[in-house]
Amino acid sequence: MSEVLTPREVVASLNKYIIGQNEAKKCVAIALRNRWRRQKLPQDLRDEVAPKNIIMIGSTGIGKTEIARRLARLAQAPFLKVEASKYTEVGYVGRDVESMVRDLVDISINMVKAEKRKEVEAKANELAEERILDLLLPPQRKTTQDNDKQTQEQGKRVREKMRAQLLAGKLDERIIELEVKKSAMPLVEIFSSSGIEEFGINFQEMFGKAMSPQKKNRKAAISQARKILIQEEVDKLLDMDAVIKEGISRTENSGIIFIDEIDKVAGRESAHGPDISREGVQRDLLPIIEGTTVTTKYGMAKTDHILFIAAGAFHAKKPSDLIPELQGRFPIRVELKSLNKQDLKRILIEPDNSLIKQYTALLKTEGINVKFATDAVDELSSIAQTVNEQTENIGARRLHTIMEKVVEDISFQGPELKGKKININRKYVRDKLKDIVKDKNLSRYIL
Repeated sequence: MSEVLTPREVVASLNKYIIGQNEAKKCVAIALRNRWRRQKLPQDLRDEVAPKNIIMIGSTGIGKTEIARRLARLAQAPFLKVEASKYTEVGYVGRDVESMVRDLVDISINMVKAEKRKEVEAKANELAEERILDLLLPPQRKTTQDNDKQTQEQGKRVREKMRAQLLAGKLDERIIELEVKKSAMPLVEIFSSSGIEEFGINFQEMFGKAMSPQKKNRKAAISQARKILIQEEVDKLLDMDAVIKEGISRTENSGIIFIDEIDKVAGRESAHGPDISREGVQRDLLPIIEGTTVTTKYGMAKTDHILFIAAGAFHAKKPSDLIPELQGRFPIRVELKSLNKQDLKRILIEPDNSLIKQYTALLKTEGINVKFATDAVDELSSIAQTVNEQTENIGARRLHTIMEKVVEDISFQGPELKGKKININRKYVRDKLKDIVKDKNLSRYIL
């Protein structure tokens, strides 16, 4: 985690993609910085500093998930988003809460593996090149001692000449036969989705060790064979024990788990219906968030210093409806503000990945130059705000439905409009949406 990543710079980076919600951005920036500060502490004190978990409160479509996702990218940290509603308490059919930690470990190890692959890629490329040359050139015959040196020199010259042709791409289409590993047979699932996870055993690896790997001969063009051989050499060069150790360490010290829809499991026990396991899920979450050791197929992973960010709309429920023990695990609470017309307008044009830029780029692939006038952007945000007020408030997600409806005809006729310039103004937007906006019942279903 870079020392340069100050809270102010984190907020500035988040501002490129998320409009408003400055208080939430500030909270997550401080939480991220505190993780770096903790790494600088002496070992005895470092273990005592617990992460300040955050709970975000606000309706859908206002940036809760996006803030957490962008934060993880900035920190280059293992990140997992889960929905609290898909977990059930122990004893019921469904996913157990510990599976989120196992999934995070998988993500972390894959991240480390990808980084290590890049480090050994150059070496693997050289080794693959040598293997291809070995396949292209027949083995030298045994000669007398007098001719041995001369033969070796001649062989080297031929090999270097062939190497030059290989590097120049002149041999890419030549077919060679190489020996490759057979694809592993898929395991038949004899447990439920969470059954195998309960054991924390990598059955694929266990069976792989029990049975010697089989190989087969395969013919391929050199361009394709190079990719296969590079992959094999990368796998040989990787120290998987070091990768696993680093992956688990990152999970424990830098991992972020975003628990969405936490309000769906809020509430006390009821005597009947699907609510019966709500409090059970909360109680199962307690040890994970407080700090426990989870068995994974790669080894034991501690959750003491994983940062948990929970989020929920809390329309019908309040954070105080969560059991007190779980409330105590989320010391930082931040309420995100609803988006107004000005916010929606800024979302359309300001972010690096704004909807206007997305649709303009998509249609440009067909050779259509679409330009959104300022009054069109104003009208789009105004209609989105009106529909949000009259129906369900789904925040910025309303802009997606409205934009899709506005450019529907252009998208459909795309190949026929190649080379044309289309200006979308306020009148164009109103013409496309006037009938839907006037009919409230229709807008409820269409927009």
